[in-house]
Amino acid sequence: MPSADNNDDILYIDSPDALASLCEQLKGNTWLCLDTEFIREKTYYPQLCLIQVSTPDIIACIDPLAIKDLSPLSSLLADPGVTKVFHAASQDLELFYHLNETVPAPLFDTQVAASLMGLGDQIGYAGMVKEMLGVSLDKSHSRTDWSQRPLEPEQIRYAADDVRYLRDCYLQQLQWLTEKDRLDWLEDDFAKLTDPARYQPVPENTWMRVKGIQKLRPQHLVVLKALAAWREKRAISSNRPRRWILKDEVLFEMARRSPKCVEELSRVRGLEERQISKHGEEWIQLIDQAQQLPKSEWPELASRKRLSPEQETIADLLMAGLRLFAQEASISPQAIATRKDIEALVSGNRELGLLQGWRMELVGRELLDLLDGRSGLTIENGAVCRLTVI
Repeated sequence: MPSADNNDDILYIDSPDALASLCEQLKGNTWLCLDTEFIREKTYYPQLCLIQVSTPDIIACIDPLAIKDLSPLSSLLADPGVTKVFHAASQDLELFYHLNETVPAPLFDTQVAASLMGLGDQIGYAGMVKEMLGVSLDKSHSRTDWSQRPLEPEQIRYAADDVRYLRDCYLQQLQWLTEKDRLDWLEDDFAKLTDPARYQPVPENTWMRVKGIQKLRPQHLVVLKALAAWREKRAISSNRPRRWILKDEVLFEMARRSPKCVEELSRVRGLEERQISKHGEEWIQLIDQAQQLPKSEWPELASRKRLSPEQETIADLLMAGLRLFAQEASISPQAIATRKDIEALVSGNRELGLLQGWRMELVGRELLDLLDGRSGLTIENGAVCRLTVI
């Protein structure tokens, strides 16, 4: 099997035969470390440019631009007996979903696991490797155009490092979680990551990601929803970035003005004449249809109830409790709950992730006890401690 020049242990796979041979060697492993390199600056869907894979004794970079049929690898990724190990898996899983309309499972995400080890919430790969292995990674190729060929040996080595050290981090995390009896805590988190629905575009929901929507009235939000869905569908069908179709600020202004005729579209800042000429009639029709919808079908922004001064104080107390309990468990507080979660708890919301699964067992019950006055906090020797309430 070929190896990349000046990369002693890295296999560069750029032919169907080499891929078939690699996948035969990979069979029998109970886990695979994976990473991808991609670009999406000029497309709606990310363009897969490189797949890195490692096992205890193999490191390989697979060139999907040279190999059109990746089915041997896809079969491995679909094998339920093989754990697929990623760091910050979401974008990689999106790529594989659009490639095969399936998500690799079962999954282990080292970023999620790192938060249970107290390494911080959403720690980057380089930070994790530095923290766990004491290795400082080269970052000089982080802005590489991975679609260009041939790749330089330094680029291949940089990409391979994303799975080289992932192996050791995974094995350390696996051992630590097993010893702490926390491995099953991650099952729900990993299951959510492998839900295919997470990676399916829903044009009707994209209005919620447009900047500045809090400034729009309900009658404008219904227009924004229709226009944002139109933009998303156009972006998908043409495989172009949504901002190339219409920028957020233009969508916002179109919704705010809600023009009633094509002539009024020319007053929308940022709209070009050629766009109006091509799509103007369609936009006006969409705006009109949206405005005809009954108010019961208008979209609403999730309201965030303002806490009273007394409730703010209670939330401050619960945040102190959260930090204390997380510290005792050697877990990043952000991996358990956010300030927004705590405020929702104070407001009476009990449908929270904080009150489910391992988070409930570890911290949720403790916070409910604080909230209901069954326990408290005190300061001893300059540190916050638990206070038993009799």
